[in-house]
Amino acid sequence: MRLTIFSRIVIGYLAIFLLVMGINVYAFIQIGQFNKASQSSLNINNRINDFIDKMKDAILAQVRYERKFVVTRDDALSQQFLHRKLDFDRYLQEAFSIIDSSAMKHSLIRTEGAYQRYQTLVDQEGRFLREGGRYSQEEFKQQKEKVVAEIVEGLEKLRYLSQKNAQNKIRRMREAGADARRLALGMTGALLLLGIFVFLSINRSITHPISVMKQKTREIGRGIFESDLQLSSPRELEELAGALNSMCNKLKDLDEMKADFFSTVSHELRTPLTSIKEGTNLLLDGVGGEVTAKQRRILTIIGGESNRLISLVNDFLDLSKMEAGMMVFHFGEGEIAPLIKQAVLEIEPLAMAKSIGLKIENSHGLPEIRMDKERILQVMRNLIGNAVKFTPEGGQVKVSSRFVHGNLEVSTRDTGPGIPQERLATIFEKFRQVPSKASIPMKGSGLGLAIVRHIITAHGGQVWAESEFGKGSTFIFSLPA
Repeated sequence: MRLTIFSRIVIGYLAIFLLVMGINVYAFIQIGQFNKASQSSLNINNRINDFIDKMKDAILAQVRYERKFVVTRDDALSQQFLHRKLDFDRYLQEAFSIIDSSAMKHSLIRTEGAYQRYQTLVDQEGRFLREGGRYSQEEFKQQKEKVVAEIVEGLEKLRYLSQKNAQNKIRRMREAGADARRLALGMTGALLLLGIFVFLSINRSITHPISVMKQKTREIGRGIFESDLQLSSPRELEELAGALNSMCNKLKDLDEMKADFFSTVSHELRTPLTSIKEGTNLLLDGVGGEVTAKQRRILTIIGGESNRLISLVNDFLDLSKMEAGMMVFHFGEGEIAPLIKQAVLEIEPLAMAKSIGLKIENSHGLPEIRMDKERILQVMRNLIGNAVKFTPEGGQVKVSSRFVHGNLEVSTRDTGPGIPQERLATIFEKFRQVPSKASIPMKGSGLGLAIVRHIITAHGGQVWAESEFGKGSTFIFSLPA
């Protein structure tokens, strides 16, 4: 059973009363141990610094001897190198024996690893010299210099950690001594300090769950309705968390109902719209008799709007299937360059009507990738179509592709109005559109980029946008090659 907030406060103050009883004993013991522990910490720090200086001298001496040996091949230099190596190993083990900090031990282990890499490089170069093999002295020199620099840096870091560790110990002991003296002088000061501590603990037990629930409400605002809020908190807040989970379940059900509604309505609309489109085409072909010029203009408008509605319905159906995980993808190996060219050819008339330059860059020599060609073509149509739609007359739209870090990247760059930075994070959500300042509002459902994101994600890739408001936008997607 979870405690209430009131119960936690009562128990906290009872704990303060019991702790006060042991404060005096603690104070006298702490004062007695302070000087002894301080002296011990300083001695350890001094010994570690001494070992660090000796190890630095040893490694630098080894560097000098091995460099001279490479030039002169003098065995005496090799013996001096081995002596200094034994010195370094001895100092290293002695340093390990007195270290009492995990951070310092980890740093020394890394230094030891670097030292072993240095010895390996020296041994390898020695074998080349003895066997008369050809090798790059400059490359070995650079590698050794890098490793030696890492060793010296590691030793200096160890010195810093040792000093910091000693300072922390002394600081803690001074604080403990000061606390002990204050506690010995009067219970009031001790009770105040403990009261603050208990207050902070109780406060955290309340504020932390509230912070978690605050984050959960932000997720709900972004359309994430998972009822996964599990809190170890006071009973009142636990009940509130349960209410949030219940609300998430209901919102999730409503979201699924909405998706089902869109899917059903879209499916039911497609058949009559197709009939209207075909009927319009028959009338335009003169099946129902001669058509006047005015009637042909009206029928053409009806046909165009029918096509737009059918496209919108198809987008609704596609998105509903993708969100439900029911979209079937037909993957196969293929090149993306022909798909880019096809999408550009399809949209080129629209670009020409607006006097927009539509160009393809860097689409040759790309590797084949595993993809659903029809869906990737749909992605290209959406991205290039959006770029042309939002680019003003006389602008430029460029489509480029490249192979980078094992991935194939395709980008569509335009000279349109750009996207504000605060909207870049939400531009790929459904029904999201960037407000246009043009006198004629842009038509669209706000589904194109949401569909693009689902398709690219299903291919194991990523899609994102880069833009500076007023200076155009670049939409990029990356697919594993």
